[in-house]
Amino acid sequence: MPTNFESKVYDLTSQVPFGKITTYREIAHALNTHAYQAIGQALRKNPFAPQVPCHRVIKSNGQLGGFSGQTKGEKIKQKELLLKKEGVLFRNGQIINLKKHLFYL
Repeated sequence: MPTNFESKVYDLTSQVPFGKITTYREIAHALNTHAYQAIGQALRKNPFAPQVPCHRVIKSNGQLGGFSGQTKGEKIKQKELLLKKEGVLFRNGQIINLKKHLFYL
């Protein structure tokens, strides 16, 4: 059972449309907190994927951050592949034209 905080994170994340991304910072701003790591931890154990598209949440600098509890390896490749299928473009593991894809909460 998700905590109240986790439920709020999942609700906000579920609003990010196909082909768009948001950031841990953007979710934190919407929740009026600086708990970026707590947001990452909530998304790491997201029980509602893919309805809550946690793969669409990245770091503010355009890097992918984590996925399924991993920060490198196959899970990160999977996150990049999911985003590429949605039309998000990458160069050297970083999103190109971040502002074009960014969804503000």
